[in-house]
Amino acid sequence: MTADSTPLEGAPLIRPSSTEHPLYDNIVEACRTVYDPEIPVNIYDLGLVYTIDISDQNEVGILMTLTAPGCPVAGEMPGWLAEAIEPLDGVKQVDVDITWDPPWGMEMMSDEARLELGFM
Repeated sequence: MTADSTPLEGAPLIRPSSTEHPLYDNIVEACRTVYDPEIPVNIYDLGLVYTIDISDQNEVGILMTLTAPGCPVAGEMPGWLAEAIEPLDGVKQVDVDITWDPPWGMEMMSDEARLELGFM
């Protein structure tokens, strides 16, 4: 996975994704098939997926958060995400980790998510 020396980017600061990797777009699309059961928007557009890190050996590491620490699916959602990504051609393995730093906020949602939820 990405070395700890990789600079963080954005506001809030998070480790950058492997956007240049050939599997990146397919992994993003797989992330978009997973929904928070309480919100009718996929977790990628909600801004819950912070980092998609893809190694040279096609090992995928996902760093994600949830809308709140008390989320009722906190124990299940990482598995749902891994199950969505693992079947993709070329993916060797998937590890999904949850973080609470930085905490999720509505400003992390995509414009599409804001529009769908009536915030635009």
